[in-house]
Amino acid sequence: MINITKAVIPCGGMGTRFLPITKAVPKEILPIIDTPVLGHIVSEAIDSGITDILIITAKGKDAIKTYFSPNPDLSKRLRDNGNAAYADIVDKIANGARISFSTQLNPLGSGDAVLYAKDFTRKEPFCLAWGDDLIYNEKLPVMGQLMAAHKKQPSTILGVQSVNTDDIVKYGVADTKGASIDSNRLAQAYSIVEKPPLSALPSRFAALGRYILQPDIYDLIVKTPLGKNGELQLTDTLNTVAAQGNLYICDFIGKRYDMGDKFGACVATVEYALRDKIFGSRFKEYLKNIK
Repeated sequence: MINITKAVIPCGGMGTRFLPITKAVPKEILPIIDTPVLGHIVSEAIDSGITDILIITAKGKDAIKTYFSPNPDLSKRLRDNGNAAYADIVDKIANGARISFSTQLNPLGSGDAVLYAKDFTRKEPFCLAWGDDLIYNEKLPVMGQLMAAHKKQPSTILGVQSVNTDDIVKYGVADTKGASIDSNRLAQAYSIVEKPPLSALPSRFAALGRYILQPDIYDLIVKTPLGKNGELQLTDTLNTVAAQGNLYICDFIGKRYDMGDKFGACVATVEYALRDKIFGSRFKEYLKNIK
């Protein structure tokens, strides 16, 4: 059994819903208190046992590479000024895993973004996490949950959760042909229906930004017909995988935040603040007294 040690995080979106700030700052670097969204996702990967991470960026997102690169001058200044604790924080950002970068020069869909990882992952299965899907689970990081599921079922794994509101029409939804999740939190998926109407939901299992992909995904992507707007969509390729009987869903445990949405970002900031061990209780009292 191959241990998964690599993760790929595409960050090519323009972040138009967060303009004007994303004119200068990539949405993946927008902070939740003092840590960027992408910083939390990278920490999830590291806490799951990932040792090598490829971040796929786009033009104008140099700030992502700057954030994850070592800054020995800053570290030295902090230590010289007696701020060793802050220096440790700065050093940890670049030292938790081997992080490399690739630039998607002309974004042509989610499948095209994944193709940029071919030389990085080679013939190994790997984790894929979208850069605007934040999932909180302090004890069981979600990539780790999917990696454990992959050991039980060495196939392509799609991370899902049950969405029991009308918001489910925003997502890709797995068709399990009525099968329930098993004791390993797995079920076979026979297709993924992108943004289905409420009247034709194949299930309540929505895809929420975490995957384990097999090394044959690249050959399948290049054979996938172009979809909407002439783009390669990963969902179309996953439907080919499903037709081969090799796609499974994993009902992961965690709180997911849509960081591509202003409301989702506000909720994440509030809830992370409430969890803070230093000022969480103070913040809770502040919320109680808002008029």
